Amino acid sequence: MTSEQQTNNRTYLIKLAGSIALFGNLLLCALKLCFAYFSGSLAVMGDGIDSATDTVIALVTILISNVIAMPSDDEHPWGHGRAETVATMVLAFMIFFAGMELAISSIKQLIFHTANIENSTLAIVAALTSIGGKSLLAFSQIILGKKSGSPMVLANAKNMKADIVMSASVLIGLLLSKILEKPFLDPAVALIVSIWVLKSAFEIFSDTNRELMDGNTDKMLYKLLFNAATSVKGVSNPHRARIRKIASKWDIDLDIEVDASMSVHDAHEIAEKVETAIKESIPDIYDIMVHIEPAGHGNHHAPEQYGLNQQSVSATSSSTH
Repeated sequence: MTSEQQTNNRTYLIKLAGSIALFGNLLLCALKLCFAYFSGSLAVMGDGIDSATDTVIALVTILISNVIAMPSDDEHPWGHGRAETVATMVLAFMIFFAGMELAISSIKQLIFHTANIENSTLAIVAALTSIGGKSLLAFSQIILGKKSGSPMVLANAKNMKADIVMSASVLIGLLLSKILEKPFLDPAVALIVSIWVLKSAFEIFSDTNRELMDGNTDKMLYKLLFNAATSVKGVSNPHRARIRKIASKWDIDLDIEVDASMSVHDAHEIAEKVETAIKESIPDIYDIMVHIEPAGHGNHHAPEQYGLNQQSVSATSSSTH
């Protein structure tokens, strides 16, 4: 499969995931808001608001899939893959604000004792419907997210798994509220659900922020990089390595040393072999930049202020055990 075919296939999978999420969440949102209105359940209302947020997320997913499929241009030489990262960050904020709104409403009902479930049976039916629907949607997003390698779709799948836990918590709260005849359990469960939503938002934000800051905590990738470089005959001291993520692909910079007396042509041949070795070791490479230095050159200039070498990766790995 060519690079263009891979891009087109990935775009199709992301659009498919977005379309399934869009129509599924629209249906669930309408059902839950109707059930919440007639039952008076704040927990179900919060669950419905969350589905409304998921509907917006699905719309963003479909729109962004068209942007990331655009080829690189003069203004975006690295392509448009980061649009997906930015969109994922926006989704994290949307999930956060939905969680905060639910938390505030729950606290108000607990403080002012205004909780009142008029028809808890409807609310219970709504929670059961949500659990079943969200389970199917989460499963589809996980499958399509893994196939496409899309962090945005996988983030949405993570959000939907949280939704299942949310709906299950709502169901438990409603059952207890009905059995024990304690209406305050409804906003109490809603408050717990809001904390779960906020936690999910923070985790997505943290992962996305690291990518936007060109960060990478996966030291195994650096080990694979250095092992691939040193497997090429004539290469020594791979250093100043930097690996950053652009959507689902990796952008890599690396300095290597070769014999100082080697011709430019031969040094270039070695650099190309290093690139090939790296691509065979690390999947989903967007670009590799290999910089050639004469062996021993590092002893004649100021210490480099950025990038990793084999020693720093080994030291980091040792400190984590």
